[in-house]
Order: sequence, then structure tokens, then C-alpha cells
Amino acid sequence: MSAAEIIKRAAEEGVLLSLSPSGSISAKGDQSAIDRWLPAIRQSKASIIAELQLERRRAKVVAMLRENPDIRYAIEVIDANDDPVIVSVAIRNVATFEINIPQANYDAFALFEFIAKFPGGEHATV
Repeated sequence: MSAAEIIKRAAEEGVLLSLSPSGSISAKGDQSAIDRWLPAIRQSKASIIAELQLERRRAKVVAMLRENPDIRYAIEVIDANDDPVIVSVAIRNVATFEINIPQANYDAFALFEFIAKFPGGEHATV
């Protein structure tokens, strides 16, 4: 079962998985349901944390668009010094995605120029 499936199925059973301030997994809900999910959570801990981090980054760029109705896209660069550079992007009425760019190839201006070329569309994930 993938990390996304574990998060979704646990939520369906009343177990909310989130990131704690320290970056570990926090589980809230009925203790017996949490206890049933603990083995799967422990087994997939690293991938669940990565999935929750991805969800948090996506939510952040989507929130940027909601808070600023006049902008077409929102971008968050996690750390331009990391390798790869992780970039979360939301393009209004087009898509949300994350891209990992090798640090040696990362060019913020080229990235902005590329994203600015996307026209708006009628189908949105934002």
C-alpha cells in the first residue's frame, strides 16, 4: 500500500495523519483505530512523511493563489542550495505540481519564464 493510500484509508477510519512540528508523524483519532494502523505507519514511515511534506507544500502554493486572486501562478522553492532543488508550483486553472531540478541545472529565471508560458485553461486542479 502506498503512503497516499495509507493516509487516505486511515482517514476513512477516523485516523488523521499529519506532520508534527518536529517533522515526525502525528496520529489523531480513536486510539483503537490508531493502534490498528500503527504497524502500517511504522513500516512506511519515511514515505508517509515525504507524502505529508508534499501535501503541505502543495497546500501552501494553492493557498497563495487563493489569497492573491490576481496572480496566475505561485511558486515555492524549498531550498535552492539543496540537490535536487524542490519546487512546488500552482498555475491557476491549469495544474499543481512539484519538480525536482538538479542543483547544477537550476535557473530560477528560466523556471519563471517557462511557467509564465502556460495559458489559463478551463480545467483546474487548483
